[in-house]
Amino acid sequence: MARKLLFTISSYAYLEPRFLAAGELDRGEIVHKTFPDGERYLRVAEDPWGRDVVLLGGTPTDLDWLELYDLGCAISTGGARSLSIVMPYFGYATMERAVLPGEVVTAKTRARLVSAIPPCEGGTRVYLFDLHTDGIPYYFGDSHVTHHLYGASLVTKLIQRTMDGRSYLLGATDAGRAKWVQSLARDLDVEPAFVYKRRDPETGKLAVTGVNADVRGREVVIYDDMIRTGSSLIQAAAAYLAAGATRCHAVASHLVLPAGALEKLRASGMFEHILGTDSHPGSQQLAPSAIESVAPLFVRAIERTYRI
Repeated sequence: MARKLLFTISSYAYLEPRFLAAGELDRGEIVHKTFPDGERYLRVAEDPWGRDVVLLGGTPTDLDWLELYDLGCAISTGGARSLSIVMPYFGYATMERAVLPGEVVTAKTRARLVSAIPPCEGGTRVYLFDLHTDGIPYYFGDSHVTHHLYGASLVTKLIQRTMDGRSYLLGATDAGRAKWVQSLARDLDVEPAFVYKRRDPETGKLAVTGVNADVRGREVVIYDDMIRTGSSLIQAAAAYLAAGATRCHAVASHLVLPAGALEKLRASGMFEHILGTDSHPGSQQLAPSAIESVAPLFVRAIERTYRI
């Protein structure tokens, strides 16, 4: 199988070596400059003509979305035979529907932006990872084939390595994550647990009302799809500990961890471990032992697609 050409947006430079190590990929150089007025200059310095190209570019920020779009257009119009767009983190995944009149469904508008990248003759594919909702792939245009990769194997491997024979339950932050946690718990052969929450009709805030499992004298690994402020995890951990759990651990598919979030989680004193994948640049705040890389999962999926 011919080697593919890998280009990476700026914020995902940390993940590039892991992709190069995981597959038969050549590194493509991109020239970045910033003009005095703040405008950006980008140049695809490696000729993509006739090559099967992989563009690595999660989208934590609006600038990342634009860089992904700009580079995708340059690669396609530069004559790439095919283009595989790898998005380990899909920004605005929680804005997948409108609740109030006039709200922008940003997940859809951003998917339309990526779909506007001109398709390549050999196909344009988009690879997504552990989305907040399964409906997001359907927001992309028909000229771009989407592949939603699930991180269950990465999460379970990380938990098994960390817990290493210790007895524990797998907990959810709320009932909304119960089905996913039940599936992970079956893979791990452990008991699932989740907390009940009720929204205060006056304040609109959610409050924990109970725990569905007997956690007394047990450890609880709490799973959430992403860690942003950490408030949901702390609230859930407090409920499990109040119900008799001996200690808690946190694991997430996406370690967003904006400024102050990791410090807040550690200061709570409720978590022995904070674990996750390297799908988001925020993950680089944690030690390598707390991280499972998404690179091999994506590389295998791309290679599978090209063998079909």
